[in-house]
Amino acid sequence: MTGRNSERGHSLFPDFNVLFGREFPGLPGWRPATAAHSIPVEMSTDGGVCVLRAELPGVDPEDITVRVDGDVVTVSAEFGESTEDRAHSEFRYGSFRRSVRLPAEVPPDGVDASYADGILTLRVPVPEEDTEAGRTIPVKRGHSARQGEMS
Repeated sequence: MTGRNSERGHSLFPDFNVLFGREFPGLPGWRPATAAHSIPVEMSTDGGVCVLRAELPGVDPEDITVRVDGDVVTVSAEFGESTEDRAHSEFRYGSFRRSVRLPAEVPPDGVDASYADGILTLRVPVPEEDTEAGRTIPVKRGHSARQGEMS
């Protein structure tokens, strides 16, 4: 078979990429009006600071909202579609939203949010874990019920 282009045979079942891909099977580009795209994120910690990076290419920073509720950060954005006629587009338009639980509650001060080259970067100070918070309780030897009955 070397040197020959082998074609994939037609199957009775659709390809998984078609079933579980970005588009609804049979209706290219269809999405429910209430659906929001997920935002790809990565999170790391560096010297007592939690760094959350969210990929939002082409979004104006004024269209990005960052909301905090306890230890959960929610990033949302809107990316409007132009009225220009295109023969083909794989760009995503509409609402984008992602909620991420951080390792600690977000403090009211010291959080920094910046946007450059399509990446939103949040720097959140994380308090050092209190190693003194846990404690050991000594266990005393007690009298068994059997010993109490004998005396």
